[in-house]
Amino acid sequence: MPDLPSSLAPVVVVGCGVIGLTSAIRLQEAGFETHILTKAMPADTTSAVAAAVWYPYLVYPRERVLGWSRQTLDTLYDLSDDPATGCHITTFIDLFEDPIPDPWWKEAVRHFRHAATGERPPGYADGFAVEVPLVETPVFLAYLEQRFRAGGGRIEMAEVTDLATLRSPGRLVVNCTGLGAAALMNDSEMSPVCGQVVRVSNPGLTACIADDEGPLRVSYIIPRTHDCILGGTAVKGLWNLEPDPEVTDTILRNCRILEPRLREAEVLEVKVGLRPGRTAVRLESAPTESGGGLIHNYGHGGAGFTLCWGCADEVLALAQRFIALISTAS
Repeated sequence: MPDLPSSLAPVVVVGCGVIGLTSAIRLQEAGFETHILTKAMPADTTSAVAAAVWYPYLVYPRERVLGWSRQTLDTLYDLSDDPATGCHITTFIDLFEDPIPDPWWKEAVRHFRHAATGERPPGYADGFAVEVPLVETPVFLAYLEQRFRAGGGRIEMAEVTDLATLRSPGRLVVNCTGLGAAALMNDSEMSPVCGQVVRVSNPGLTACIADDEGPLRVSYIIPRTHDCILGGTAVKGLWNLEPDPEVTDTILRNCRILEPRLREAEVLEVKVGLRPGRTAVRLESAPTESGGGLIHNYGHGGAGFTLCWGCADEVLALAQRFIALISTAS
């Protein structure tokens, strides 16, 4: 563990996935001197495995998620104007066997409708067709890292095993360790949600499509500029990062049923990621005995890219409150 005196970094963000990077950027660009500690660089985090289309998946509680997801959607729309960010706007079609009511998150998006007959494969009676941001993770994570470094931020490799070692009077620690918080915080509410994906060449697809609850569940197709991410699985409590060949075959079979053009797509890569599942996102300030501040921001399930900027805005508000309190006390 590196020695980090108070003069080096008044704010230390632990974790460098999409949640840690966006939190660090919001703090830095608001005037906080910010330093990131991480055991994995962005390209090696769970965030790098994500399909990363805007969708509040496996994340709670809904009343808080709605606001965070709306704020993030707005920010990603703004970023989509710059191709260097890897963000663009796409159509996402969620399929259902039977007619269903509008989803709880409908008011968070800008354009929502029920999918037309021609947009649904045979056997699906209903579907949502939503305009949403899509993030190409290799490009977006590199953009976030460069943006943070360009602002003077430092990223240092270190595995933090005890947040108390970072605390000191006047320092703020922001815990964005994702699934690592299970051990770091002894948080029994944390549990992995294992997801396997297959990356294939893109045969000319543009719209995303998914079956989360129907006969092919869980299946999804996320077309990107040069490839497609096909999924998937959502196995709660499974820590295994080794791809399962049988799961790969099932993903390919199901996605080719949803979109026959994928039969000609070349398989490029198979990956497994562990989503940081939790009964509720933990985003709050916590008391410390050191005179410093501590903010937790973890447990975003399958929606890290859907909530990241909204949660980062709340981290900033909590940080500003911390500064106001210590200024008043002094």
